[in-house]
Order: sequence, then C-alpha cells, then structure tokens
Amino acid sequence: MAVDFEPDPLVAELAARTARFVREEVIPVEVANDGVAVSEEVRRELQAGARAAGVFAPHAAQELGGHGLDMRGRAAVFEEAGYSLLGPIALNIAAPDEGNVHMLEQIASEEQKQRYLAPLAAGDVRSCFAMTEPAPGAGSDPDALATTATRVPGGWRIDGHKWFITGADGAAFAIVMARTAGEPGDRGGATMFLVDADNPGMRVGRHIPTLDESLHGGHLEVTFDDCRVGDDAVLGEVDQGYRYAQVRLGPARTTHCMRWLGIARRAQDIAVAHAAQRRLFGSRLGDLGMAQAMIADNEIDISAARGLILRACWELDAGRHAGTEVSVAKVFTAEAVWRVVDRSLQLCGSLGVSGDVLLGRFLREVRPFRIYDGPSETHRWSIARRVVGRRVAQARTADEAGTAADPVPAR
Repeated sequence: MAVDFEPDPLVAELAARTARFVREEVIPVEVANDGVAVSEEVRRELQAGARAAGVFAPHAAQELGGHGLDMRGRAAVFEEAGYSLLGPIALNIAAPDEGNVHMLEQIASEEQKQRYLAPLAAGDVRSCFAMTEPAPGAGSDPDALATTATRVPGGWRIDGHKWFITGADGAAFAIVMARTAGEPGDRGGATMFLVDADNPGMRVGRHIPTLDESLHGGHLEVTFDDCRVGDDAVLGEVDQGYRYAQVRLGPARTTHCMRWLGIARRAQDIAVAHAAQRRLFGSRLGDLGMAQAMIADNEIDISAARGLILRACWELDAGRHAGTEVSVAKVFTAEAVWRVVDRSLQLCGSLGVSGDVLLGRFLREVRPFRIYDGPSETHRWSIARRVVGRRVAQARTADEAGTAADPVPAR
C-alpha cells in the first residue's frame, strides 16, 4: 500500500487552527520572553488559550480530552505547533510529557492511568523521564544502566544518580528506569517505576547549564537514595523496561522531528521575508544567486525531512517497529533543521546575529537535537547494523537452501 501524504480533512482543519493560534497568541508571548522556557503561570495561560481554540492535546485519547490523532495526524499538527518554541508547551505536546502520555496510554494499569495519565494529559501536572545517567552510566548505551531497584518488604528500593532529566523542576512524578536484574553492560533487566516527586528518597538537584533553554523545567540532576515505592509503582512488568522504552522512544523521536521542522519553517520564513525586501549591490538579496541557492537548499531540506517523518509515521501507525525508518528520519531531520536555521541566519546577516529576530535562539535550541534522543552517530551505527544484518541473513538462508544469494556486480 502506498504512503498517503495528504492529511485527513479533519486533521488539516485542526492543523490550520493550530497555525492561527500559534501565530496570533503564542508567538507574541515567545518574542516577549526571548523564546526561553516560561513560568508555570504562563504555561497555564497558554494552555488555557489552546483549549479555548480547540487545539489542546491533539495526541491524547478523546476520553482524556484530546483529539486522538495517529502519528500521521500528529505530523501535520505538531509541525504547526513547532512553528514557535512555545507552541508545543501551549498544546501540551512538549517533551517529555508528550512521550510519557503516549507510553502511559499503552502500558499503565487502569489505576495508574487515573492517578498519573489523566492529570498529565489535562495539563494539570508535568512529568519527567529519568533514564540518562552520568558516565559511565546509561546514555547512548542504555545497557550501561547503573541505577538499581532492589526488592524490599512491601515493594522496592531505588538507588542511583540520574542527570539531564528534562522537565524535572516542577514535575509531579518521574518515570524511572532502574536495573532489577544483571549488571551494568548486560542486556535487559530494567524496570520502569512511577515515583512521586514528594517521595523523600527522590531529590531533584541542580539545573545543568546547557546551550538550549526553551524546554520547560530545564535539564536537571536527580538522585535516588533509599527511595521506597510499592509494587503498584511498577509500570508494566518487572525486567521489561527496555521493551517498554521502545513504545515511547520511536514515536517520541519522530514527534521531536515534527516539532523542530516547524522551527525550520519559521527560520526559512524569516530569511525569505528579509531576502525579498533587502537591497544591496543594486538588486534584491533574493535575486542574487548565492542567496537563491541557500533558500532552495532550505526548501529541499524541509521537504525531504517532512517526507521521511511521514514514512516513519506510516510504519508506526501500521504497528511495525520502524526502527530504521525512525532512525533515518531522526538523523536527517536533526541535521537538516540545523542547516536550515544556520543558512537562514546567514542570509539575514547582522540582523540574524542580533536579538531583533530569534534566529540565534533557534540555532542554540536545535543544535542539541543531534545528541538528544540518541546521537546521529548512534543512529547511523544502528542503521548500518540492520542493513548488514539483513545481507548476512539473506546469505545464510541461501546457503541453507543450496541456492546462490543475489550476486554482487563485479563492475
């Protein structure tokens, strides 16, 4: 079946309303705050505006007050929300909450859904996902997980040190990945736990100074010291945490791409508007060949990224793992968005470097995406490993069947 790039009419209408809401209500707040993470008061005001506009929580199920969009539907709406750095916060689709809503819908028990998912989807609370650890702990290699959860009477004791936990400042609860079997470096043996922020064994520490600043709640260190939780805190099944993480990671990586694609479009729009009116060397900037090449390359990168995102969405909506498609979309989009914003800043010259437009802020915000959700290098390794693995499997199957594998041309 061919991939259909046209959104459903209802999705297209929701995307159009989202675009209007972002331009009319969100961007003025973004500009006034230099695009930096907003206070809880402003977050709630933006979300109230999104509810009034009928665009709130497009990802959440309808029974949770959302629109219940599939991944292809989200692609259209999330891109429009991402046209502003604060658009995802307004629609309650910013990381990490958006990914946590998706995972809790799939995995949580009914009691956990009532306690954690419902208020999170409604924007009443925020959350964080506590996976990453300081070296040599879990990062690009999740098997290095060092945080432990040990059986104790009545539940579990969690001990460990997490860092770069996005949104931890002000989060009502954390989804914590901890090792329940094996040693750091072993495959498997992880379990997810729901830990309330007021648990005395969980301490939210310092804000880590970072290049980016727009993600609400910052990036923080979080420690777990004799953190006691009951059996009802286990999310899913014991020792199945890595399997459940894939429920979250594939869609979350793809939705990150959707949001940042919106910022790429915004940067391109700023640059094109400047190039259309700026005159130098006797003509408009937009009529000069080198400027036209950068504008054209931006359009190519934006269009190609959108196509790869939709392909990954198509596979995910079909219920497939889509590991390669998600990695391809993530690597290309992360690098393409950087190129688009960088070219746009260059086209705007001194204006681009100034604080009069937000291109400098966009550049700082999009650069870390080549590291977040898995560095480009890790995804490239994963893509290549799958491609080579398929070839090895084909050769083995041909050997066992006594037939020749597809020949490799000599020339």
